[in-house]
Amino acid sequence: MGYRKLGVRGDHRRALLRNSVTSLLAHERITTTETRAKEIRRMADRMITLGKKGDLHSRRQALAFLTDEDVVRKVFGELAQRYDDRRGGYTRIIKSGFRRGDGAPMAIIELVK
Repeated sequence: MGYRKLGVRGDHRRALLRNSVTSLLAHERITTTETRAKEIRRMADRMITLGKKGDLHSRRQALAFLTDEDVVRKVFGELAQRYDDRRGGYTRIIKSGFRRGDGAPMAIIELVK
């Protein structure tokens, strides 16, 4: 299937995803558009899977993508333990209506407890 372009250039899309995934893992819940939430889910699940592996190579891969070292520590510590017995599906997307300005469908993406 590939990926969604999100209407921006490649470097902008990568920066948007890096910042959004970092915010999601730090705050455990963010509000964004539905299509962005679906792309964020892919990368967030990948980062948590790296945290569950726990080796040095996985940590370096996470550090290369996430923008905050404290979030990487959280992923490899707290979140890796929380989802140790879970085989995927670490995030939940809840549709939350439409944005007032342009009518874009909005969603809340959060980590499953």
